[in-house]
Amino acid sequence: MGDWLAALEVDAPDAVAAFRGIEAGRFISVRREVRRRGGAGSAERVAVELAALAAALTRVVAELPEVAFAAPGGEGDWTVAEAIGHDADARAGLAMAGALAATGRFPADAPAVVPGVAGERGHGREALVRRLAASQRIVERAARSIAGHEGDPCPLEHPIVGRLRCGEWLLFAGVHDLMHLEQLHGIASGFAVGETEASPTLSRDLP
Repeated sequence: MGDWLAALEVDAPDAVAAFRGIEAGRFISVRREVRRRGGAGSAERVAVELAALAAALTRVVAELPEVAFAAPGGEGDWTVAEAIGHDADARAGLAMAGALAATGRFPADAPAVVPGVAGERGHGREALVRRLAASQRIVERAARSIAGHEGDPCPLEHPIVGRLRCGEWLLFAGVHDLMHLEQLHGIASGFAVGETEASPTLSRDLP
């Protein structure tokens, strides 16, 4: 876990603090930290943290050899490209849900979240970088709508997390980023330094 998470804690302390509950196997502490840190006045600060996480994801994408994007991505039978695309979609979607609720536009008939939807297969480095950048622009627009409404209820229903408030969903998007960053750092470490793109070495499929 180590160095990459400690380094990110400087720029994303709230997201990392909540994520550490997952690391320790204490999901109740994740909800507690998200509630404590995603309240009134948090949206602008959390958007800055999410920008740091998007930059961290982009660095991983930039450093992986091209062949890695078709390698196992740490979620079932997903590829790395599908896992990164999923995270880009999720961070944008969670932020948008909070913004819609904060502005009174959340659809009355919106379905519950369906976790585990892969991103598009076959995307390479440039496409994934663009998707991450687009997701951050959505996050920043959403955060402006959520600001001042962080404590408003949000009808979004997640089968694992349940319901969170508007500002809490914004922060939870960062926790979700960190879950995938953990997987990606493990995958990246499986590619030997200086290895050719035609001959990757993966340590293991992460759970």
